Amino acid sequence: MKLVKEFKEFIGRGNVIELAAAVVMGAAFNAIVTSVVNDLIMPLLSVFTGGIDFSALYISISPDPDAARLAYGNLIAAVIHFLIVALVLFIAIKAYNKLTNKKTEEKTPDRKCPFCFMAIHEKASRCPHCTSELDSLEE
Repeated sequence: MKLVKEFKEFIGRGNVIELAAAVVMGAAFNAIVTSVVNDLIMPLLSVFTGGIDFSALYISISPDPDAARLAYGNLIAAVIHFLIVALVLFIAIKAYNKLTNKKTEEKTPDRKCPFCFMAIHEKASRCPHCTSELDSLEE
């Protein structure tokens, strides 16, 4: 019974539910990126490469028309797909970090009150926690 209780607590945690939501959102995002790659990027890339359709590129293992094929064109398309996803994630994470770093820089206290030891702003003349005057300390 203790194991069941611990499992319920584990599943009920916010981070597990957030992870599950992230996986579902990632799958939906994958469909969008796949469409962008297959319907926009690959045709444009085909124009620059002289009309080559990467998905049609393959090496036949034997002269028999029904023989197995090594479809290296699909690998090229998958690598391009991966690079686009990585680029989008890089841009999204960089933007997120820029936003969160700004917020933390603004909220970071520069000193502590010598009386109550609470964080205070560098330019404060009075502690907002204990209301001690701080001007006399700087002189």
